[in-house]
Amino acid sequence: MRNTKVLMAGIAGATLLLAACSQGTTAEPEATTATSEEAQVAETTADAPAPFDQEGVKIAIVQQSGQGDYFQQYLNGTKQQAAALGVDLTVFDAQGDNATQATQLEQAIASGVDGIVVRHGFPDTLCPGVNDAISKGIYVVIYDVEIQTCAPDAIQTQQSDAVMASLVLDKMLEDIGPGVDVGYVNVLGIAPLDRRHTVWNEYIADNEWSQLFQTGSFTNSTATDSAPMVASAVQADPSIKAIYAPYDEFTKGTLSALEQIDRTDVLVYGADISAADIELMRAEGSQWVATGATDPNAIGAAVLRTLFLHMADELETTTVDFPPILVTQDFLRDNNIANMDDLRAAEPSLNISDVSSAEWIPVVTF
Repeated sequence: MRNTKVLMAGIAGATLLLAACSQGTTAEPEATTATSEEAQVAETTADAPAPFDQEGVKIAIVQQSGQGDYFQQYLNGTKQQAAALGVDLTVFDAQGDNATQATQLEQAIASGVDGIVVRHGFPDTLCPGVNDAISKGIYVVIYDVEIQTCAPDAIQTQQSDAVMASLVLDKMLEDIGPGVDVGYVNVLGIAPLDRRHTVWNEYIADNEWSQLFQTGSFTNSTATDSAPMVASAVQADPSIKAIYAPYDEFTKGTLSALEQIDRTDVLVYGADISAADIELMRAEGSQWVATGATDPNAIGAAVLRTLFLHMADELETTTVDFPPILVTQDFLRDNNIANMDDLRAAEPSLNISDVSSAEWIPVVTF
């Protein structure tokens, strides 16, 4: 018997988190208290260099959307790392609107910030503003936007999405074998989803899987909006054995769809992790078998540390990748992992506290 209450609570929770994040579109300076998970702050062993040796350093994050558990945790890590170093952080949230994100990037530049993190979005929308910021002496770090060609002076950070996809698809191959019918829930045009899509195509070809459909919707209510699309696709192609949905909001929508049409036999493989995701994976009868994951709190903090190093002229690379791990349903159940703290204790590599660190940065860990 499937746990309907757990599934619906997970999707409703994402909606509530989105509503909370929507408050930030006015770009007010963010409070330094945690929004969800408190961090531990390491002591520094060296004095901070310029510009951090003086008060009043201002930075901004210009994000394409704050929707969903992953993005809420990412922003939490960003806020806590900013608070640890004592910089002023302003959050701009475009709520999925590309034109709004471009306008908000212009607003961030005009506000006189010293550094900007641009999180997700599209190169055509963002490159003019990113190049304008850099030309004005503002340091820019990008997270998960393929912007190197049109804005080569911006620093690129990203999850190792190809590794993340391979980890999950190796598990999927182990479970279902080659030569079977499969479904796919993804939307292209978004850098991390595009990178996962490239790996998916390789596995389709190498293992003679028959992809019977691709569907999904990337909106401010991705899980809710994708669910009926997935339900219709599965009903039209009932022979599928598994679905790959490489973003946890897609995964939640897929689970909801399968529940609605009573397809308990279809296995689901996803991406990303959160406390709500863990609850869904562990639930009785859950079809979510495996996910590729980083800790989004830790990623948000590490991206901001990358910006700090860049602003201090101490960054020695133009790209920074964050390694993922495979999290399976069996692993969560066997080790009684009920939340992110349990997962971090079992998989301490998620903390990535050594990535983009320095003796003068008070590194936050979760």
